Amino acid sequence: MLFGCQRLPVSRKRQKLEQYLYQTVVKLPILSYTQEAAEWHAQERARLSLIGKTPPFVDGQIAAIAKVNDLIIVTANVSDYQTFSGLTIENWFLPEAGEKDKGASERRVGRAIAKPTF
Repeated sequence: MLFGCQRLPVSRKRQKLEQYLYQTVVKLPILSYTQEAAEWHAQERARLSLIGKTPPFVDGQIAAIAKVNDLIIVTANVSDYQTFSGLTIENWFLPEAGEKDKGASERRVGRAIAKPTF
């Protein structure tokens, strides 16, 4: 995220984004890729490779960290993770029944870190 922010031209938007990143995002905990995660990743990668669905390595690492920490993966790219076994995946960018006119941030108030508005 910091890389993307640094690529923006100097502007009020970039300044507000940098402020948000340094006050909020960089303070979030970073979960380690532990031996338990590496072992789960290796087993899943081998299983998927045998059926011709070898996932990108980094997707496997993300999936493994989520799995061993009993976390939900929230992504708009559900297909990147649906072949892994035992994961819980949510796509918060799809409208829910009866909510077609609302934006993603309006639908998910209280369930995610607030999306900054600039």
